[in-house]
Amino acid sequence: MREKIISVKDLSYNVENTEILKFINFDIYKNDFVGIIGPNGAGKSTLIKILVGEIKNYIGSVNINGKIGYVPQKDEFDRTFPIRAFEVALMGMYNEVGVFKRYKKKHYEKVRNIMKMLDIEYLYNRNVGKLSGGEYQRLSLARALVSDPDILILDEPEAGVDSNAQKIIYSILEDLNKKGMTIILVSHDISMVLKKVNTVMCLNKTLHCHKNSIDMTSDDLKKIYSEELELLVHIDKPLKVVSRND
Repeated sequence: MREKIISVKDLSYNVENTEILKFINFDIYKNDFVGIIGPNGAGKSTLIKILVGEIKNYIGSVNINGKIGYVPQKDEFDRTFPIRAFEVALMGMYNEVGVFKRYKKKHYEKVRNIMKMLDIEYLYNRNVGKLSGGEYQRLSLARALVSDPDILILDEPEAGVDSNAQKIIYSILEDLNKKGMTIILVSHDISMVLKKVNTVMCLNKTLHCHKNSIDMTSDDLKKIYSEELELLVHIDKPLKVVSRND
């Protein structure tokens, strides 16, 4: 039996009487690669913030069995601050080491090894203000990975990077997933998501269902998007779609 790693039951979230999420139900299993898609304002980032614990005043239950690594949509870190890439990556070990404690040799070696795995070891001593968008996004990924997460959650990891950097990021995520990591990502790049992930969550305030379907077409997507959508989607493998309870 597959190991359930995230279980969400009857999740709803309102802000000042505005409904953001409504009766969300889903389970995610170990080694799933999940893509969350939906229009702007669908509640995708809100759902992610609930999963990582940034939002707590929701209704319903969220049970997570594992450590989460998180790459946010917009990194609030000031890239003009004089700090080097390896120091940013080290921030991912704050919970392990403590904010005011000294890092040890093993911590620096771990950061270097992860940056090497992500093919950004050459950035180790570089000031973050000199990094490209793609380089900084991979550095943010390194910061999330140094804590040895069981679940990696990313909110629009391809935002603000060029197409080549997007391909590199998705290739890295595929490799991590093959090694056993559960991955959840929000993306507006529908075509890329449908090619890469094995599970799709179609969100527009509530979780919509596409039962018994291995291909998602533009007609399917129009059910969750409020405006007309003209997409040519090529999918190389079957998909399973997480759905709400009927």
